[in-house]
Amino acid sequence: MKSPVHRCRDVEHGRGQTETGAGSGSKSLQHEQRIPVSKDVITSSSSSAMWFIRDTCGIVCAIITWLLVFYADFVVLFVMLLPSKNLMYSIVNGTLFNTLAFLALASHLRAMCTDPGAVPKGNATKEYIESLQLKPGQVVYKCPKCCSIKPDRAHHCSVCKRCIRKMDHHCPWVNNCVGENNQKYFVLFTMYIALISLHSLLLVVFHFLYCFEDDWTKCSSFSPPATIILLILLCFEGLLFLIFTSVMFGTQVHSICTDETGIEQLKKEERRWAKKTKWMNMRAVFGHHFSLMWFSPFSTPDHGKAETYQYVV
Repeated sequence: MKSPVHRCRDVEHGRGQTETGAGSGSKSLQHEQRIPVSKDVITSSSSSAMWFIRDTCGIVCAIITWLLVFYADFVVLFVMLLPSKNLMYSIVNGTLFNTLAFLALASHLRAMCTDPGAVPKGNATKEYIESLQLKPGQVVYKCPKCCSIKPDRAHHCSVCKRCIRKMDHHCPWVNNCVGENNQKYFVLFTMYIALISLHSLLLVVFHFLYCFEDDWTKCSSFSPPATIILLILLCFEGLLFLIFTSVMFGTQVHSICTDETGIEQLKKEERRWAKKTKWMNMRAVFGHHFSLMWFSPFSTPDHGKAETYQYVV
């Protein structure tokens, strides 16, 4: 009798074919081939519903992310800009910083609450596979951990407890996996955080120069010691997250251009999918036509309905 794990690793054939166990000889699999199967077959029925991972570490990291952005906004507005004598300087920088901060938090929220591309859990039943009416020679692979029909390029996440299509990695800072459906929002999140980090660092430098030339009691509403402490903490936060998010942003863009996820690069998996141009790969993530919507976290990219997946043994 086969164990549950072995049953999950079985290769299911089309109707009229017999079930092949995981311990079957490779000779019986020689005539099988990977057949493109419609994406609709493995699209989660809850993809339009609210998505949220109940992971304590991820929730704490997400809350810390928001608090750090609010802290930076507080220091920028109440320590540096509002006490400034130059009204235009305060208005321009205040508007720019808050716009970028709003876009960063909106991107974070979309990345966190968007289904990253989860495969329906436990759908790899014999009855469901028979309902697909697969032809002889077509094969599907079942995940041994969540017993779901696992498409090519999908990986199982131990935190989400689901198989995720084109999973790049699980990020605790957004409390979610970065996958096919939310990679755009994660890239925008890293980009906007890097921009506000750079902006805050520049403002701190200008404010220090301004205070050294003027009286410290006049360049801030807070006492000089409190002002210095707040600025140093902001400088440390801005420098840390500028480096971290810039590296992550560059890594993500490179991953998109090469059409190879972080897990695939780490495992050095054999490339079994069609190679496309860098521009085509960017359009596949951000949308079919380049526009300002590429930079909006409120715009849902059209990934296309003709995309197919290959199920492999």
